[in-house]
Amino acid sequence: MAVVDVDSGNSSYYGEQKLYYLDAEGTSVAVSLSKNGPVYSVEWSPSSTEFCAIFGFMPAKAALFNTKCETILDFGEGSRNMISFSPFGNMLVLAGFGNLKGNVEFWDIGKKQLISKFLAPDTTFLQWCPDGEHIVTATTAPRLRVSNGYRIWHYTGSLLHEVMTPTETELWQVMWLPVPEGRFEQKEISYKAVKSIATATPQEKAAVYRPPGAKGRPSPVKLHDEVKLTKQQMPAVQDPEKVKRSLSKKLDQIEKLKEQRAAGKVLEKNQVAKIETEEALRKELEELEL
Repeated sequence: MAVVDVDSGNSSYYGEQKLYYLDAEGTSVAVSLSKNGPVYSVEWSPSSTEFCAIFGFMPAKAALFNTKCETILDFGEGSRNMISFSPFGNMLVLAGFGNLKGNVEFWDIGKKQLISKFLAPDTTFLQWCPDGEHIVTATTAPRLRVSNGYRIWHYTGSLLHEVMTPTETELWQVMWLPVPEGRFEQKEISYKAVKSIATATPQEKAAVYRPPGAKGRPSPVKLHDEVKLTKQQMPAVQDPEKVKRSLSKKLDQIEKLKEQRAAGKVLEKNQVAKIETEEALRKELEELEL
């Protein structure tokens, strides 16, 4: 469960986002996230014993947790905002769509290794095939009304099939044909790329939408791949002094919790978890003060 609370540290206009784990017995634990910022996506594995979260200001961090809310796999940082487990739970897709460039990563959960990485720009839809080996990515209306079409990929990063709609034709939906449960069996993951078509069909640079009355005039709007943030446009959280104040406040809270524990008070699980983040917080504060 992700929640948004008032950011008393004044480091974000949108408030402070947190992630909580709840079970059927009523236990509630705050998941300790190693980077401040929004929680973009959270997904359970089909195994029901693990969940993945993408969090923190861009480039966002991604991590796999067990039901004790312990990090069992850190995927590092990247331009991501979407998670999708394979039907068998042995692989995981981390992707960055919307205002991101379209990075797609396939991970081997068992070996904790990256299998492949590629770009699928302007993707608005991604879905695993029931066979657990392929995905389909698509650019559909009404989210995007230009360059509509779909592509089928193998988990090794190979592009196998591509269909682009004719100019001025819109694609509204793509989905895999449902199959009976048990139709496919889990196969061993291979790191050898399968045969791929040479390249995706070259696409003209996507045009910025203009209302009829503005056609023929130069547009001041740039697409996401043309935008370069200036220092003034960076999120307020990047201000070192504000980050320092936020970190110092969290460390003060940890000191109070340690004093309470020393006095014999029994702390809750989320309070113990907060104390365990002390070393990481101090290290981050030291780096800012250099």
